[in-house]
Amino acid sequence: MTAKNTRLFAILITIAVLLSIPLIAMQFTSEVNWTPIDFIVAAVLLLGTGLSCELVLRKVKKFSYRAAICISILLVCFLVWAELAVGIFGTPFAGN
Repeated sequence: MTAKNTRLFAILITIAVLLSIPLIAMQFTSEVNWTPIDFIVAAVLLLGTGLSCELVLRKVKKFSYRAAICISILLVCFLVWAELAVGIFGTPFAGN
């Protein structure tokens, strides 16, 4: 396995682990109540973020550009996740 494929495999495993957390929590408490749509949206968001960062790491050569672009991608992911979770901006995506 090459380093690029190892990194891609690590991204996919990380996404699977992150998505398993609410799935396991739903077995023990009624406070976590995700629907299949919630899992799909989370998977798309995490996969899009992970693959975008992977693309940047493969194509951009200069470290400072890589870091800036990946931090920007992660910030956008965080803001979208926060909006979907609690509606911090009040957009229709949050279900308000």
